[in-house]
Amino acid sequence: MGLLIIEITTVPMKLKKYFLILIFCAVSIIALLYGVAPQWFALTFLGVSELDLDLAHILRALMCLYLALGLFWLFAAFSDKYRNTAVLTTGIFAAGLVIGRIISFLADGQPSPLLVFYIFIEFILIPVAYWVFRLPDGFQSDAD
Repeated sequence: MGLLIIEITTVPMKLKKYFLILIFCAVSIIALLYGVAPQWFALTFLGVSELDLDLAHILRALMCLYLALGLFWLFAAFSDKYRNTAVLTTGIFAAGLVIGRIISFLADGQPSPLLVFYIFIEFILIPVAYWVFRLPDGFQSDAD
């Protein structure tokens, strides 16, 4: 009976851990697409044939911002101390992006299909991140 209780209480913690690893992978891929070759990204996904030097600079800065947050999320996936904070920041990150994209949509018009897709994915992530955040902590060691 005691083993069953330990297994049941570690399920939410494992879910939080795997959620953070998944978000790290997704954000890292997007970051690398933005910043490794910004000209290729702009042409391939946004239809922009000439990328201004300043926009390339912004895309590379975004790449590093995304990678920094992603690395924090990956670190927190394996740390009981930071796991809940990290899960909460995934929702805050997505909410900030959605708000900015909606403002731009209203002020500037409809963006490329990829960016519209991002709005939907980020909007879905907000309640999912909140649900994962609200899961009970249970007991789990960092050795897991």
